[in-house]
Amino acid sequence: MKLYGIKACDTCRKALKMLQEAGREVTFVDVRDAPLTRAQLETFHETFGDKLLNTRSTTWRGLDDSERTHDPLDLLSAHPTLMKRPVIDDGTLYLGWAKDTQQALL
Repeated sequence: MKLYGIKACDTCRKALKMLQEAGREVTFVDVRDAPLTRAQLETFHETFGDKLLNTRSTTWRGLDDSERTHDPLDLLSAHPTLMKRPVIDDGTLYLGWAKDTQQALL
C-alpha cells in the first residue's frame, strides 16, 4: 500500500499511524520530495476528478485568478501541495481519510 501526501500534513500522519497500528504495510510517498509523474496525476484525476484539487488550501489561496484557470494537472505538477491528501493506493484508490476510507482500510 502507498500513501501519497506531505510530511507536514496532520491528516497524512494520522492515516499513516492508524494504518501501521492496524498492521498494514505502508510506504509513505512525500509528493514534495518525490513529485508524482504525469501518468500518476492523470490516473488520480481520472479517479477523483476535480476533488483531487484542494481549493481550500493555502497554496490555492496564493494563486491569482488567471493561474486558477490552468489545467488541474499542470497546477498539481507545479504545486504538489494543491493535491487533496492523502491519496492511498492499495489496488483501489482512496482520497482523504474520512470514515468510509478508514472502514475500507482498517
